[in-house]
Amino acid sequence: MRTLVITLAGALALAAGTARAAPPAAGPAATASSAPAAAASAAHAQEGPSLKDIATFTRAFEMIRQAYVEPVSDHALMQSALRGMVAGLDPHSEFLDARQLDHLDEDTSGQYAGLGIEVAEVDGTLRIVAPIDGSPAQKAGIRAGDTILGIDGKAVQPDALNAALDALRGAPGTRITLTILHAGASTPVDVPLVRADIRVPSVRSRMLAPGFAYLRISQFQADTAASLQQQIDALQRKDGPLKGAVLDLRSNPGGLVNAAVAVADDFLDGGVIVSTRGRLPDADTVFRATPGDLLHGAPLVVLIDEGTASAAEIVAGALKDNHRAVLMGRRSFGKGSVQSVLPLPDDEAIKLTTARYYTPDGDSIQARGITPDIELARDLDVSISKAPQLSSREADLPGHLGAGTTDGADGGGGGGRLAARDWWLDQALHVVQALSAARHAPGVGGAPATAVDAAR
Repeated sequence: MRTLVITLAGALALAAGTARAAPPAAGPAATASSAPAAAASAAHAQEGPSLKDIATFTRAFEMIRQAYVEPVSDHALMQSALRGMVAGLDPHSEFLDARQLDHLDEDTSGQYAGLGIEVAEVDGTLRIVAPIDGSPAQKAGIRAGDTILGIDGKAVQPDALNAALDALRGAPGTRITLTILHAGASTPVDVPLVRADIRVPSVRSRMLAPGFAYLRISQFQADTAASLQQQIDALQRKDGPLKGAVLDLRSNPGGLVNAAVAVADDFLDGGVIVSTRGRLPDADTVFRATPGDLLHGAPLVVLIDEGTASAAEIVAGALKDNHRAVLMGRRSFGKGSVQSVLPLPDDEAIKLTTARYYTPDGDSIQARGITPDIELARDLDVSISKAPQLSSREADLPGHLGAGTTDGADGGGGGGRLAARDWWLDQALHVVQALSAARHAPGVGGAPATAVDAAR
């Protein structure tokens, strides 16, 4: 891992919905360059609210104070006004009081009490982005794309989503029942859960077969890149240089942008990782990779699905557009916006969408997601959107899936234990083994094919 400085022109620490604004600091990440600030704030200046709008707001405020059935404090009314103003912008912007800000900090640390789910507000509903590995929600069968219709028998109201989110949290050991509408289902079901201390390591690893590693990232936390490096180093000390790896980003709801940039940089020797564009000059930033690939060019397959979101999509997009990896699975979630947490007095803040991010090819995946190179269907059929290029020609990837057998550490191979447990992972193992074989086969002019050649 390279320890470098992220250079931002201002004090905004851009994070995908998960970090407070802070001055730039040194940390494990790729270098970033800010766009020129030629278009200063005057270019973005907007007219202030009209006197009519101010008068309307003031009149409504006084009417509520005087006529509402129960007394409401001025502070409570102002907070409600702030919440409504920010919530009306997009599903990811919100006003955060001191308690909610603490919850946000807990989430990014990977240690908190709750159910272990990432939730987004979508069209007045609470939609599951992804359950966290090993959490009560995952163990209960809650999946990406599910909708929370009720909590403890009370329906989730579109105008009270913040209260519903608060109700999901609670002390470890306390019980809660969620009414869940599974994605694609027509009838909701009640799912009883017990809240727990969620202490989820963001990285797990193991060997799938001799020379081939499985790397699972469940979310992007401050220590994710360092943990990934440690675990890859440990695998290689024990088993020798890796011939290839599968990076599993399924149901990864995202996290810190800096962590995602650092992870992408771990597998790249150069090129753009991600760029962000917003109205503030400080939001226009390009993150570039630095030399040093932890796998030394060995082939990489990345698994994504509908729950792969935000910072996880940064990694997937960077590895795909730089021709460093083959993406397999399903189209990702499609959260292509960046949120900054901007402090207010009294330990309050606004989590505000300040930029869109773009993949190295200049594509915004907002509301569209990232399309895998190889699409895997739920019924175990495989269709190919773009066959990867092996050596100097396009190869028929399904023909390579059946090449050879595997007697590896995870029982992979055609029809083996790995296929029975996780068919997607079994397919990914076959592909990375085929890419490894192609990499070491004679290429054009007798030169070995590189991992980048084999990646698309």
